[in-house]
Amino acid sequence: MPEAYVVDAIRTPVGKRGGALSEIHSADLGAGVLRSLLDRNPVDPGEVDDVVFGCVDAIGPQAGNIARTAWLAAGYPEHVPGVTVDRQCGSSQQAIHFASQAIMSGTADLVVAGGVQNMSKIPIAAAMTAGREYGFDTPFAGSSGWEHRYGKQEVSQFRGAEMIAERWDIGREDMERFALESHTRARHALSTGRFDREIVPVDGHTLDEGPRTTTLEKMATLPTLIEGGRLTAALASQISDGASSTLLASDAAVREHGLTPRARIHHISARGSDPIFMLSAPIPATKHALKRAGLSIEDMDVIEINEAFAPVVLAWMKELDADPAKVNINGGAIALGHPLGATGAKLFASLLCELERTQGRYGLQTICEGGGTANVTIIERLG
Repeated sequence: MPEAYVVDAIRTPVGKRGGALSEIHSADLGAGVLRSLLDRNPVDPGEVDDVVFGCVDAIGPQAGNIARTAWLAAGYPEHVPGVTVDRQCGSSQQAIHFASQAIMSGTADLVVAGGVQNMSKIPIAAAMTAGREYGFDTPFAGSSGWEHRYGKQEVSQFRGAEMIAERWDIGREDMERFALESHTRARHALSTGRFDREIVPVDGHTLDEGPRTTTLEKMATLPTLIEGGRLTAALASQISDGASSTLLASDAAVREHGLTPRARIHHISARGSDPIFMLSAPIPATKHALKRAGLSIEDMDVIEINEAFAPVVLAWMKELDADPAKVNINGGAIALGHPLGATGAKLFASLLCELERTQGRYGLQTICEGGGTANVTIIERLG
């Protein structure tokens, strides 16, 4: 099978809700990161076979195939197609998977994969609530097949996170210590320039806006999201804006364009789990990926797992017996934010850069996703 090589992976700084990136049209956010990617690499844009972008809540400025719109807004050739992927929070990780599969199958040589999301303008779950105008209160209500299987119970990430905390017996104090560490690691990464290679400027902005100084005492004063629950806003990912992109190439494209690969795709897969628990799928997905790849969790030098909520990562680390020192080394979405459609390729850029900084060999990435699925990507650093 042909190899899929990672030539580059970049991202914008992550803006907080109402922050520096909030007034930028989603197509222009995507266009900016596309231009930066191709400016950094000796590739003729007309030679790109496809543009695969993740985006969630694809309505308004994110509708109409934002992958295609962003490419054209960047001023690039009209003959290059684009496609938008929605696997919820793992959308741009799935974009990387689709791009890799195209190269591995021999049907493409040069593919751009990434994602974009402006959550300030298009709120989370906007696509779900948009159906109310047409008489659909939720995507599930009224489906006889769904209701026969799962009833009419609430389907939400917040409920899923609470259920995970309860099932794995993860207390609020443990989650708050984890959240505090996320902010501490992120602030250290920012102050020491660890994100410098992966971040490209947007209108002069170069710094992630999410990380802040907090304390356990401050977090302890926050109300829980539901009465009698364990989770607070401090234990959840931040609402954010941003974009990300990755350049993937075949061996032939590497030779033809004189590229220097930074890593190779070692394994890609996805697995599903209980859609009501929703966010627990990274556990079986990672076990499946490691088995298929013939590797162990100990073989992984750097791990990125999306911090949708603190219990997601803590339950995953318990089940996989993962070393916390290798997980989200530079903080996660609790501190750095979670621009839904962009997060997968954003974490991918961080994974790649951290592997290079630490001179590790294997890196693993996984993301919990709406609907109870999870993607897993394993890369091997080259050089």
